[in-house]
Amino acid sequence: MRGVNRVMLIGNLGKDPDVQFLEGNIAVAKFSLATTETYKDRAGKLISQTEWHTVVLWRGLAELAQKYLHKGSLVYIEGRLRTRSWEDKEGNKKFATEVVGDNLIMLDKRTDLHGHGMNGMPGEGLEGMSSADAPPEPNQDLPF
Repeated sequence: MRGVNRVMLIGNLGKDPDVQFLEGNIAVAKFSLATTETYKDRAGKLISQTEWHTVVLWRGLAELAQKYLHKGSLVYIEGRLRTRSWEDKEGNKKFATEVVGDNLIMLDKRTDLHGHGMNGMPGEGLEGMSSADAPPEPNQDLPF
């Protein structure tokens, strides 16, 4: 049986996307995403638990993130988990688990000064972006 590596998150950006361009003008964006679950404990008290995720977007999605996303933006991200490892300057092994996004939906309905949404239509936001048509990202370490 094959495994499934799929992640779906709805949350807010913790900072503006950090976008860099690799050889061949390949864009890669990295940002933190906060997801918060709220539930009642046995005593009926509301408890909120926030998890922070590192999200990486490639190519066209990275460029869209650079153009439209900012700290606090509400987004739906779909992708897969990837864990990278490296050695730091002291020789200690480090690990990072990231969500490599291949689908992005902007959930904010922000408008510009003229009352138009980010796609140019009155009152509508930019939605449903996917990297389905893009080639897979290079198998290399990120510059950040």
